Amino acid sequence: MLEREGWEVTALDLRDGFDVGDPRAWESVGPVDLAFLNAGVSTGVSDLTEVSDEAYRRIRGANLDGVVYGTRRLAAVMRPGSAIVATASLAGLTAMEGDSLYTATKHAVVGFVRAVAPQLAERGIRISAIAPGFADTPILEGELRSGLEVAGFPLLTAEEVAAAALAAARGEPGAVWVVQPGREPLAFRFPNVPGPRTPEGERLSG
Repeated sequence: MLEREGWEVTALDLRDGFDVGDPRAWESVGPVDLAFLNAGVSTGVSDLTEVSDEAYRRIRGANLDGVVYGTRRLAAVMRPGSAIVATASLAGLTAMEGDSLYTATKHAVVGFVRAVAPQLAERGIRISAIAPGFADTPILEGELRSGLEVAGFPLLTAEEVAAAALAAARGEPGAVWVVQPGREPLAFRFPNVPGPRTPEGERLSG
């Protein structure tokens, strides 16, 4: 999509020897106008007791470390007016019981993006996240894909997710955009956390 608009695009992927979970890999990345931190995997295991140490390190490295290391490097080299978009998931806003570690990493991405947005904004860099539902990509496999197909559950296309990422890049810093089939991307409204009360019952604002 960006290439059709005349952008010069570089893709960094494990298949090409770039491991987003390796902080050393990011040292070679220079300034860009837009970065899309989209790498992600699942464990493919629903029973936590069967998740290996290697599977845990892999999902943490791709889903969370890649966002943290990538953002750290990009914040140091990007110019004002640039933007970063990270892929979270609806699993970052609600619990996906079939993969608790995927849920954990995506919740972490949501929290990280929201927390780091103000300090990046001081540098003139916008960061936001998208939270897609199930998309027709290779991360869907086995019983999960077949179950969705049997249920007639609509899947997002890669193009729909890409369009949402571009919209998020141009939107409000720190926002998390829900992406669902048949809907326009929607900025998620996070509820306020209840504040404390004094012994006298007075409510304090946070």
